[in-house]
Amino acid sequence: MRHTFAIAQMTVAEQVTDNVKKMEAMMREAQERFRAELILFPETCMAEFSRGMTRELRAETAEALDGPFVSAVRELAARFSIWTVFGFYERAETADSENRSYNSALILDDRGEIRGHYRKTHLYDAFGYRESDDYLRGEQLFRPIDSPFGKLGLFVCYELRFPEVARVARAGGAEILLMPSAWVKGDLKSEHFRTLLKARAVENTCYLLAANQYSKIRMGESAAIDPMGVVTASAGEGETVFPVYLDSERLREVREKLPSFEDRREELYGSLSSNTMNRCQSEI
Repeated sequence: MRHTFAIAQMTVAEQVTDNVKKMEAMMREAQERFRAELILFPETCMAEFSRGMTRELRAETAEALDGPFVSAVRELAARFSIWTVFGFYERAETADSENRSYNSALILDDRGEIRGHYRKTHLYDAFGYRESDDYLRGEQLFRPIDSPFGKLGLFVCYELRFPEVARVARAGGAEILLMPSAWVKGDLKSEHFRTLLKARAVENTCYLLAANQYSKIRMGESAAIDPMGVVTASAGEGETVFPVYLDSERLREVREKLPSFEDRREELYGSLSSNTMNRCQSEI
């Protein structure tokens, strides 16, 4: 069976309301132009923060699952009858959070109901930046969820560099891996992005879709990779919404001729499917 998704590559504004309007326009385009059944937005598309902004100001923008930003996107998903995946800043209610929030992502169904909730577990403490100075780490990997398109896995941006994250999703039955991202420009960063996207798709025989932000410091280049590592759709610079076509028969054929996941010898390097999966986040 063939399904149509859309990837939204957007420049995230400082004001939350501006981003809601932009997401609305992109969802309308995805539904009206492509009849997309799911749209994938970038990481933290709720708001863009300057690196000089204080932790306290960042924390003031973060919100709970019933906050105004999440509620607005839920209403849009229901209005356009489209599954929606997006990143936002989630308020931490613990007393010891020190004004840090979570870098979180949600999966909504076409009625606007929350079907998946994930807090980024591997923070971007690399290339001279420390995401953990302002954000808390999630403590559970995402447990793949059922959908009309197949089983959906989810991870965020920097986690592309950790093969274990995608592998655990595959062990949980994932067929389609979704990655909201805000990948930063830099030396060889584009090469890393493309190489790792293909690697995660091939080694797990999954579709992998990445929606990246685009700005002066974010590189764009959102892409969709099929289970054999073929780039089936991609963007360069600028803001855009583009369609992605996924075929469950293609997935079945690839897994039949390339059973690398089934051919693993876990007795040599440990199990990913028992203790690790037990620590994954439960479905909502």
